Amino acid sequence: MPSNAHPAFELLRSHTIESLGIQVEEYRHSKTGAQHIHLAADNQENVFLVALRTVPMDSTGVAHILEHTALCGSEKFPVRDPFFMMIRRSLNTFMNAFTSSDWTAYPFASQNKKDFNNLLDVYLDAVFFSRLDPLDFAQEGHRVEFAQADDPNSELVYKGVVYNEMKGAMSSVPSQLWQVICKYLFPTTTYHFNSGGEPDVIPSLSYEQLQRFYRTHYHPSNAIFMTFGDIPVVEHQTKFEEQVLTRFKKLDYQVSVGDEQRYHAPVRVQEYYPLDDDEDLTSKTHLVMGWLLGKSTDLDAVLQAQLLNNLLLDNSASPLQKLLETTELGSAPSPMCGLDDSQKELSFLCGIEGSEAEHAEAFEQAVLAVITDIAENGVSDEQLQASLHQLELAQREIGGDSYPYGLQLILSGLTSATHRGDAIALLDVEPALQKLRTAAGEPNFVQNLAKTLLLDNPHRVHLTMVPDGSISQHKVAAEQQRLAELKSGLSEEQKQSVVALAQQLKQRQEQADDESVLPKVTVADVPANMHRAVGEEYKVGDSALSVYHAGTNGLAYQQVVMDLPQLDDELLAVLPIYTLCLTELGLGDQDYLAIQQRQAQVTGGLNAFSSMRGDIDNAQNLTSFVTVSGKALARNQQQLTELMDQTLTSVRFDEHARMKELISQVRARREMSVTGSGHALAMSAAASGLSSGANINHRLSGLAGIKSLKALDKSLAEPAALAALADKLSRIHKAVTNNQRRYFLAADAEHTVECIANIEQRWGQYSAGISSHFSAPPVSTNSLQAWIANTQVNFCAKAYPTVTMNHPDSPVLTVLSGFLRNGYLHRTIREQGGAYGGGASQDSNSASFRFYSYRDPRLSETLADFDRAIDWLHSATHSDQSVEEAILGVVASLDKPSSPAGEAKQAFHAQLAGRSQSVRELFRQRVLEVTAGDMQRVAETYLQADKASTAVITHNGSSEETAKLGLESFVL
Repeated sequence: MPSNAHPAFELLRSHTIESLGIQVEEYRHSKTGAQHIHLAADNQENVFLVALRTVPMDSTGVAHILEHTALCGSEKFPVRDPFFMMIRRSLNTFMNAFTSSDWTAYPFASQNKKDFNNLLDVYLDAVFFSRLDPLDFAQEGHRVEFAQADDPNSELVYKGVVYNEMKGAMSSVPSQLWQVICKYLFPTTTYHFNSGGEPDVIPSLSYEQLQRFYRTHYHPSNAIFMTFGDIPVVEHQTKFEEQVLTRFKKLDYQVSVGDEQRYHAPVRVQEYYPLDDDEDLTSKTHLVMGWLLGKSTDLDAVLQAQLLNNLLLDNSASPLQKLLETTELGSAPSPMCGLDDSQKELSFLCGIEGSEAEHAEAFEQAVLAVITDIAENGVSDEQLQASLHQLELAQREIGGDSYPYGLQLILSGLTSATHRGDAIALLDVEPALQKLRTAAGEPNFVQNLAKTLLLDNPHRVHLTMVPDGSISQHKVAAEQQRLAELKSGLSEEQKQSVVALAQQLKQRQEQADDESVLPKVTVADVPANMHRAVGEEYKVGDSALSVYHAGTNGLAYQQVVMDLPQLDDELLAVLPIYTLCLTELGLGDQDYLAIQQRQAQVTGGLNAFSSMRGDIDNAQNLTSFVTVSGKALARNQQQLTELMDQTLTSVRFDEHARMKELISQVRARREMSVTGSGHALAMSAAASGLSSGANINHRLSGLAGIKSLKALDKSLAEPAALAALADKLSRIHKAVTNNQRRYFLAADAEHTVECIANIEQRWGQYSAGISSHFSAPPVSTNSLQAWIANTQVNFCAKAYPTVTMNHPDSPVLTVLSGFLRNGYLHRTIREQGGAYGGGASQDSNSASFRFYSYRDPRLSETLADFDRAIDWLHSATHSDQSVEEAILGVVASLDKPSSPAGEAKQAFHAQLAGRSQSVRELFRQRVLEVTAGDMQRVAETYLQADKASTAVITHNGSSEETAKLGLESFVL
């Protein structure tokens, strides 16, 4: 039965979903019509989200800029930065805000009830009673300043956090592809526009337009409240009513997205994207096809589209995926592949990259031929059952490793709720899945799906995206011309207004707000002990098996972990290729297509990865493993074990063409990762000379690794090079599989006995040969690097050698990283400098302390700010409150929960790397004892200028600046 609700709310329905362990209750606020969906669960990590339907009809980024600006102070909390201030006054496990294409959401999660209610107070006031200060709009959105803020004779420049964020985001080729395909798939609705904002359109947004959008969209009648956890629904609703809803009347209009007008014939378009002019533009064209399908609020339509998507693209044996991977018309599948169900109407995309515009028609015909074949002949029953199996796995698996589990559930129902559909049905898809299984047994079901959704659907777009080496220069020139024209039209009075705005904003950014108006938790609210998964140890042959009884909802998670053997430099260089290929090739007398199909039938996927972590007492000593990991429904665990065993005993490195395809695909993904992960890549490069593990990480998976991967891919045009590579992979495999191993299992308690028996039966006779353990020579050197990439913004990093986890200074350095971010870096790099983000982190694995910035318009100024942060630490007076806030941030991170299987894996691998429960508990206790004096001492000890290493990711236009900084340039 549903729990008692507040009298201001009307219960519309209640539904129990046993497979997810939740009871879903849907309410409507009687006065305003606000919707509240509550997911009652026996889970102390409570989640809140309020979403507003936001439907912009231009690309000014109004919804995105409003999301940022709304969090800069409210009626009850009139401080400049309550959102970031609450991050450090909280034990939250998640805090953020999102702007999607048709909604804006403000979610958070916490395991502490006091903290949850504190955050709820702030979020509710921020969303519904925001101050929207014009200075915050200038800071977060856009403004013009003189290059020297107080000198009207210097050049004008654009500034603003969202402006620079979107400059970085739109440097990403996948982001450009998505925006262009949406522009044509959706010619008349909100999806035609870039909800995040196009950098060259953002400056046209006025403050008055922002205010108007707020008044028309940020209203309870247009709001969806969603909650998850063990706090009773009446407590939430009492706060909603008393703090917000009682002050509003129902809107007399409805914010919604209209139905898209349909094409009567396919549309073919060619557009261009920027690529640095010194790059070879050959084979850099993207070819993408997109279809508009049915409503995302129609669960049957969604599942049918998901089924067809799985049949076409689920794995390398799927017919369309096979075409995309093997066609000679391009080098790899496009990142724009698959079903998108995040908007009002579904879309299906497929494409290739590494092509030429002249291949567009041939590619279209090849794709249509695959779809025609399915429309005429269907697929095998094995393929159909495998796709249905994947849908069941997706429904059963409990997430929570990236987002909190409750937030994942909430987001899965949000799209339907946004368009006034049935959010509960999207949470409980089992009845609809059963309906789909029955329908799929009917003759010609798959044939009709392929024909109706794709083949006979005229609302189809064929996009050819061609590289152009001059676009970036033209964009820079156009921006400079706009600014020059703007400046030339300014009167002296207007110039002084620009100077005054910069001064006012600087004063506001530096003012000390009265933080006492904000609620907080303290160290006294921190739980005494950290929760960790505990496993049981068994013996399987001469190997250890760690078993974790976890609530996995009928899934079994399994790993084989092998000590990484000693490898020479030649073999070490291709270790990432080995782990990439290991679970993607054929086994025994079956080729990779047969194995891919088999994996889809019985597992949720297999993958392999290597890991290297410095010892807790010496970062130059490495603990290194190769892990083969898989998951399956418990009923298929025996087949999972068999597949994993065969992968280790009979993998086929003779499938050279397949290996070449895989390398092309991963090269394309890694190249495109730079604009999204640039800060992590820059930190990796900066720390690469400080320890052996950091050096190897940079060489294998960092910027140097991407450069090497590009060279390797190019070299494989020669058959002899492929054969030589296959030989290296075989040598690695023989050494790895002959080494000491351990096993991991996480499953529901009711299934573990049978699972253990299957593992013992399969591997009880295994005995390792002569074991060897990987080691690398110590590395200790400074470096100054500038990596030139296809980006409009910068990513900056500095690194200093420090200590490992067991050293008493490691917890102090970890707290220091948050302290510098909270007290100095956030203000100077984000608010004043205009970068999307900036901060610091202590990495005890590599014994390094790293500063970083993310999507940053500045370069040398940011590097100088890193140095000034250290000066500020020594010269400023620091309150106990600010120290406590930094401590709370570290503890919240250490105590952050994951999914049941995720927590088991984390505990298992931490133990393998020497991070036992007692080691982690000691580290946590030391964190709680850190003082301001401790932080000043470690900064003086380790953060010394002559020990700093620097790395930046930048663009061609920064060559003069990087040369002045003494950075050695590398072209990515």
